[in-house]
Amino acid sequence: MSKNVRTYVLLGLVLIIWGIIGFKVVKTLSSDEDPLPAPKPVSFYPKPLVKKDTFSLLANYRDPFLGTLPKKEQKPSKKQVTKQPVQKRNIVYSGSVARTGDSKTLFFVTIDGQQHLMSKNEQADGVKLVTGNGEEIKVRYGGITETILRSQ
Repeated sequence: MSKNVRTYVLLGLVLIIWGIIGFKVVKTLSSDEDPLPAPKPVSFYPKPLVKKDTFSLLANYRDPFLGTLPKKEQKPSKKQVTKQPVQKRNIVYSGSVARTGDSKTLFFVTIDGQQHLMSKNEQADGVKLVTGNGEEIKVRYGGITETILRSQ
């Protein structure tokens, strides 16, 4: 074969290869698309639920590193404490008397119809006088602290 024939054959092969590549590029860039097939109605049937088999481990064996058995947890039992309802007492604060030059003040307190002279931290008929001044006193009985204003 002569030199010119080989050149023409190789030129033909190059044109065929570049033609195939060009054809594929043009086909890819073209907007002609195949229509998508129509979707078929899909019926969904969920699988029936199967209850899983569960288990728990009982790890009450000796600790291989410490050589001790695990301690059993004991829940503290709570005792029900029933509070007895405390009956409200009829307490009336009438007034106070103080001597000049003395810090001790006496308070006139009527407890359930009986009048008492009380000073601070004194107790009468189960009622303790906690604090007081000329306008009000604080008394405690049965776990209840009550503030009582002076009656007019």
